[in-house]
Amino acid sequence: MELRTEPQWVRDALQLPSVILQSIPASPETQDPAVLLTSFGTGGFFELAYSDGTRFVVDGAATRIWGTPGESQTMEDLSTYFLGPVMGFILRRRGVTALHASAVCVDGSAIVLAGGAGAGKSTTAAALALRGVPVLCEDIAALEEKDGNFSVERGYPRVCLWPESVALLTGSAEGLPRLTLNWEKCYLPLEGATAGLETEKRPLGAVYILAPREFAEEAPRVETVSNRDVLLELVQNTYMNWLLDRAQRAAEFELLAQLVSRVPVRRIVPHRDSARIGMLCELIIADSRRLLTNRMATAQPAGR
Repeated sequence: MELRTEPQWVRDALQLPSVILQSIPASPETQDPAVLLTSFGTGGFFELAYSDGTRFVVDGAATRIWGTPGESQTMEDLSTYFLGPVMGFILRRRGVTALHASAVCVDGSAIVLAGGAGAGKSTTAAALALRGVPVLCEDIAALEEKDGNFSVERGYPRVCLWPESVALLTGSAEGLPRLTLNWEKCYLPLEGATAGLETEKRPLGAVYILAPREFAEEAPRVETVSNRDVLLELVQNTYMNWLLDRAQRAAEFELLAQLVSRVPVRRIVPHRDSARIGMLCELIIADSRRLLTNRMATAQPAGR
């Protein structure tokens, strides 16, 4: 990725005829600024322009990327955009389907934690990491399908967390470093001292969709859901799905239908009492190991 001063290819691209593809308003809940997605030269180039002045230009094949921070922004701010929504855009341009999810590695397999905004994907992944379970990726789980088998690519060595999650996991809202001085969000480094990163892509072993938290005494609990229902939930939890045209949506639906038919997908209901996150982690580890063992057993040839 090129930074700061506009290279010649960017200057040439921004002179081409343009059309605005999407205008996304700011999100007070996540503190995300507004963003404008513009196409130049009939899809030859794209610009993502944020309301804080941060800008990225990407060529149509997503092989060249240029970015510059806004006037009051830093290179750390720029990296948070690049590793989040811009990377999601790049994956889309390259034809990669990614779930809005985190993933950890249990017994050599990727265990994906999906769900809507605020479901607790990153917090749960961080809690598992602090219990010795390596994290594979956070927020964006890029899927690869080959010969009917799915795998998940490794991500960047950190888990981003809001201060309340930091307080839950460390005992203090200031227990982890901030991503940038301009944002209150923090991160758990996956450098191996207190939490680790899985450094290779791993076969997809199971997907857990985090449901809304409940006060029910039996929570946290795992629920079996029909393939139809989990398919609809996964379709809603793919990253940047608003970029897809009708043909791309159909292709993605077919890919996810194959995933659901081959990989166990469960709904998991956490408890509203955040102190039970340890129980949630234990449940995910135990249940995923049971699913992985069952898959291995059914995959063995008869008589073995």
